Amino acid sequence: MKVKTARLATNLHKEISDIVANKLRDEDLKMVTITHVKLSSDLSFAKVYFTTLFGDKKEEVIKDLNKAEHFIKSELCKRKLAIRKIPELKFIYDESIEHGHKIETIIKKLHE
Repeated sequence: MKVKTARLATNLHKEISDIVANKLRDEDLKMVTITHVKLSSDLSFAKVYFTTLFGDKKEEVIKDLNKAEHFIKSELCKRKLAIRKIPELKFIYDESIEHGHKIETIIKKLHE
């Protein structure tokens, strides 16, 4: 990833996290944590990875976040980002934390 792309991804991560935590009205979405943003090389598409405390409702949360995409993009437009066009956002549940917990559990069982 180029330095500019990485910097923009970091800025988007920060701003999207703030918008989700402070601007969205849906209380379930306030329990969402943005973990990572991956931008395409042409900056037109962003995969936004997240986790939530409502792991059992992750499909519903994905649906709600994707519905809120236009609102989030409009809020991003109001903020001073060094980007001409706000990328299309796709929200994806980040399973790496759950995967890490499973590996940690397996390792603990091996040491018993």
